[in-house]
Amino acid sequence: MKDFIRDGEIEDLLVKSESPDHKHVLDIIEKSKELKGLTVEETAVLLQTEDPELLQAIFEAAREIKQGIYGNRLVLFAPLYIANYCSNNCLYCGFRRDNQDLNRVALTMDQIAEEVRAIEREGHKRLLMLCGEHPSRSSLDYFIEAIETAYATRTDEGGEIRRINVEIAPMSAPDFRRLKAASIGTYVLFQETYHHETYKTMHPSGPKADFAWRLTAMHRAQEGGIDDVGIGALFGLYDYRYEVLGLLIHARTLEADCGVGPHTISIPRLEPAFNAPAAISPPCPVSDDEFKKLVAIIRMAVPYTGMILSTRESPEIRTAVFELGISQISAGSRTNPGGYTKDSSENFRAAQFNLGDTRTADEVIHDIAIRGHIPSFCTACYRLGRTGRDFMDLAKPGLIQHFCRSNAMMTFKEYLMDYASPRTLEVGERLLAQLLAETEKPETRRILEERLERIEQGERDLFI
Repeated sequence: MKDFIRDGEIEDLLVKSESPDHKHVLDIIEKSKELKGLTVEETAVLLQTEDPELLQAIFEAAREIKQGIYGNRLVLFAPLYIANYCSNNCLYCGFRRDNQDLNRVALTMDQIAEEVRAIEREGHKRLLMLCGEHPSRSSLDYFIEAIETAYATRTDEGGEIRRINVEIAPMSAPDFRRLKAASIGTYVLFQETYHHETYKTMHPSGPKADFAWRLTAMHRAQEGGIDDVGIGALFGLYDYRYEVLGLLIHARTLEADCGVGPHTISIPRLEPAFNAPAAISPPCPVSDDEFKKLVAIIRMAVPYTGMILSTRESPEIRTAVFELGISQISAGSRTNPGGYTKDSSENFRAAQFNLGDTRTADEVIHDIAIRGHIPSFCTACYRLGRTGRDFMDLAKPGLIQHFCRSNAMMTFKEYLMDYASPRTLEVGERLLAQLLAETEKPETRRILEERLERIEQGERDLFI
């Protein structure tokens, strides 16, 4: 595979889309509601829109699209960092090789098991496992052993991890086959920035300095049998409008070449990190209003793709963008190896970046439930083979939520029975009762009532 990002073409497209015609913008907004996505050219027009009335129309369309495809559920996960040794020197990352003051850690399998148990006691069923890029301290053998350890770890209370998504350095197709054999869910990798000169500046040394090798990793992952992949950009390194178009070109290229686009798109915004110069002073800071705008436009451009929001953002911003397109969130996160079991006072000296949302998982769950969102711990699609093209066939027409809504309710009931605080239990039971009453099909309501009762009586891991 060759580099398919053309800087000049993207920049020219943004210039041509400046000061867009009012009616043209409205036509594009209406087209987005058909749930078939937008072209790169149409997306550029929306990105150049600044008129307050049109921006409000963009937000309303994004809300409608998100509700139509994903409903009001939010899938929860926890990141698990197992090592922060790294041979790269990314200027925005606390793990960077030249950060001599960082406390370097590579967890043992026993320590990983302890971290997993701590995460399980928060109620999580999904992990995103991560590590720095290092030939010996973060080898593929080590990473696969860590995956096996996490899957095998249980708590006395019945806690378990049902699916592990991974974020690990790009590799060859044969190595991706080994990773697939470890029963992973989605393979996630951020390009960070799609702008070549910025990429070169931000990655002065290490394997990550190779733009094209990283860009084409998802093609090799799919060649290696991983049909669920997730892409992302780190907003704040370059013009957010350029990065959104880069993400869209990446998604369209994957769909054209591999038959299926990305399962998820992540939208992290640059946050401070220990001894990381670019994170202290972002080259192209993205305002809160711009962040809301880019979330909404991505949802309109690729309506079938899940959108992931991390705890980099504050609780206020997270709440504001949930309804604009977000479908997955992390909660109760730690970004340093050992962070779930150690005193947090020195976490920043081993962390990849600072957190904006430091609430516990239960506090996050209480907050989103009281706002009418369904906290979901569902892993059914992965385990039933609804991945890759099969998932997209359901997601594109909005059919996936017929499975997801019911599974979200059942996994949320599990959480309420096993982990919820008294106040979250009260709010959650009230929400489930409301959702049951709103279930239109009598047969679906009957099944839900029967399964929720079975969960209350002690059964677990029920799904459709």
